[in-house]
Amino acid sequence: MSLVLRENPVDHVALLRMNRPDAMNALSTAVREELCEHFEALSADDDVRVIVITGNEKVFIAGADLKEMADKTTADWAFSDARKMWRIIGNCQKPIISAVNGFALGGGCEMALSTDIIVAGEGAQFGQPEIRVGILPGGGGTQRLVRAVGKYRAMKMLLTAEFIGAQEALEMGLVSEVVADEEVLDRAIDLAKKITHMPPLSVKLTKEVVNAGLDASLETGLLLERKAFEILFATDDQVEGMKAFAEKRRPEFKGK
Repeated sequence: MSLVLRENPVDHVALLRMNRPDAMNALSTAVREELCEHFEALSADDDVRVIVITGNEKVFIAGADLKEMADKTTADWAFSDARKMWRIIGNCQKPIISAVNGFALGGGCEMALSTDIIVAGEGAQFGQPEIRVGILPGGGGTQRLVRAVGKYRAMKMLLTAEFIGAQEALEMGLVSEVVADEEVLDRAIDLAKKITHMPPLSVKLTKEVVNAGLDASLETGLLLERKAFEILFATDDQVEGMKAFAEKRRPEFKGK
């Protein structure tokens, strides 16, 4: 049985559903490999415009597989491509939406932080508890969490291993919105559908500029924004979008 199920709930949207309920969807090596394969395939699939990733009603991803990790050595980590999954997801040019129910801990929290929009259920719990077992987050948690919520809230989570609920996560800026637990996946897919109706090249460049600007000066970020803005005036979708607006009709974007 596949550890990560791929579905296509609506046109141009791919849904990746974690499928390891017996281990709370822990990120074992096999799970990471399947996620890599899926994201590589989806990145190359022109029909897919948005990716949604979810778990089940009890857990999104509860972290790494500690039983598998326990016997690894420094050399194992240093000379293997253990962070391939994070690199592939981080480099994905298509918008990724996390639909989070239940626990998003350790690598699960880092997975959500690696995506572009996070829809959380009211009962969702987020945390980076790696310090409890003598390590620290290794999938970007010490960096993306700080960028998302600021140093002082991030340090509290990282150093105390405390979990935070969905409403507190929303107030901190860690999630995009909170909905009833039973509405999480539907809301994520609805957002994905809205994005698929937008011009694909504008979507692509918006994600690219936002992510590149996070680690740049304001001046550099504004330069990147201006260049992307200018480039889009060379696209058919820009012509179609503005023409449709003037003619009071729905535009037909083709990604050209």
